[in-house]
This record gives sequence, structure tokens and C-alpha cells, in this order.
Amino acid sequence: MSNELKHCKVAILAVDGFEESELTGPLRALTEAGAQVDVISQKGCEIQGFRRLDKGNRVKVDQTFAQAKADDYDGVVLPGGVINGDAIRMIPEAREFVRAANAAHKPVAAICHGGWLAVSAGIVSGRTMTSWPSLQDDIRNAGGTWVDQRVVRDGHFVTSRKPDDLPAFNAELIACLATSAPL
Repeated sequence: MSNELKHCKVAILAVDGFEESELTGPLRALTEAGAQVDVISQKGCEIQGFRRLDKGNRVKVDQTFAQAKADDYDGVVLPGGVINGDAIRMIPEAREFVRAANAAHKPVAAICHGGWLAVSAGIVSGRTMTSWPSLQDDIRNAGGTWVDQRVVRDGHFVTSRKPDDLPAFNAELIACLATSAPL
């Protein structure tokens, strides 16, 4: 285990229907880099993951949106999954968490359909980002520039397209956190 992120605390925001690898992959990579990682959701206990269209594993929730504050974290990860991405963007506390992290110039990292929350939080205008291709119109309509690349870093904003891109996404996320987190 590396210790390059030993002073980092990262929030992963998700609800039932998240794409399993897009939550567990960054969780594992961040933990291996030494970060403390909390899964934050609308309800406590556990949330249901999916492997594309099939139910996957459940993941333990560490805090609810009512309990967690963006000020307590050095960065935030927004995993995808169509169900998760569509549902979480409708939760006011999730949108506010992402807005607060962005306003504080903390890393915000979204993969696949996770970018929907960033769109609904109103933080994509003027940014270049990538996502699952079906989000490109939403991103453009919100004032962002959409590109088809494995990973895109625009300042403290990191985005990626799909599970196949997780190695590049995780590496860029860790690099972003390592250069922005307080020691």
C-alpha cells in the first residue's frame, strides 16, 4: 500500500443502481494509495450495485447526505450506472455536496453516467469533460465541451467514459488528489 494520499479523505456519492466496478474500482485504488474513503448515500446501511443490467454486490454506506459535509472531504467521486446517475441527480443534498466541493476547488471526479450529477449541480459550464456518450448532449446543453477520451482532467475536475477506462481514471484521480490535498 502506498501512502501518497494518507492525508486525504474522499467521498464517493452513490445510491442504489451504481455500476459496481465504477464504485469499487476507485474505492480500492484510493484505499491502496492511503486515502480514507467514505461511501455517502441517501439512506444508511447498504446500497445495491449493478454489473451492467444484472444485480451485483451491495456496498456499505458510511454516512448519509444528511450527515456528511463536503468541507470534511478532500475530494468527491461520482460513479456511474444509469439508475444511480439518474436518481442521484434528483437529490438536493447530493447536488449541494458537489457544488460545495467544486466551489472549494476540491477534486470532483465523475465516470460514465456519474457526470449527470455534475450537470444537475450546475458545475460543468466552461469545462471540457467526457462521459458515457449518451450524456454528451446534456453536457453541451449545460455549457460544457464533451470529448471522447479515456480520461479528461480540467483543473480539479476529472472525468472518464466507462469501466474499461478505470485504470486511467483512477491514476488521474490519485494524481489530482495528490497535488491538491492538504498535507
